Amino acid sequence: MFTGIVETTGVVVSLAKKENLFILELEKPVDFNDVKVGDSIAVDGVCLTVTLIKGGAFHFDLMKETLEATALKALKAGAEVNLERAMKAEARVGGHFVTGHVDAAGLIKDIRTLPNYVEYRITLDKGLMRYVVPKGSVTIDGISLTVGEVKKKWFAVYFIPHTLLVTTIGKKKVGDEVNIETDLLAKYILKSRG
Repeated sequence: MFTGIVETTGVVVSLAKKENLFILELEKPVDFNDVKVGDSIAVDGVCLTVTLIKGGAFHFDLMKETLEATALKALKAGAEVNLERAMKAEARVGGHFVTGHVDAAGLIKDIRTLPNYVEYRITLDKGLMRYVVPKGSVTIDGISLTVGEVKKKWFAVYFIPHTLLVTTIGKKKVGDEVNIETDLLAKYILKSRG
């Protein structure tokens, strides 16, 4: 489990294809010295397991399905990603409960910028839009956010300047894909209603 409060960003060294598998290599952030093989890290909101630590880098194994369902497929050497270590049981939950099981990649449809105000409009598959509700929670590239306006095919989220500075979201452009994890509670509530 994660909280959606991004701790730092990391830099991609490589995304290499092997038989039935991809290996993602990331530069090891300075303050992630406590991470060991087998630990979970949310990489742009996708829960991945550290499989190897070598030469100042973390290695992660990614199945083909993970790449097809997420925006990680677009990663290239030098790209920045948001990182969060799995939460500890005694830690404060500053965002919301995030599993790291990304539902799909959404598309940035529009970015509206005003002084101290940035709104992103994100399109999402109709089947997943039912889990997106005004004032509900959503995770975009691992960032815990509150949903604003909701339309049939898109929803809006708003960013404070701090979030734009300390995560990768401020570097995204219209047309870029982002990883979306919809509200865990909405999924269970709607499922229980049949």
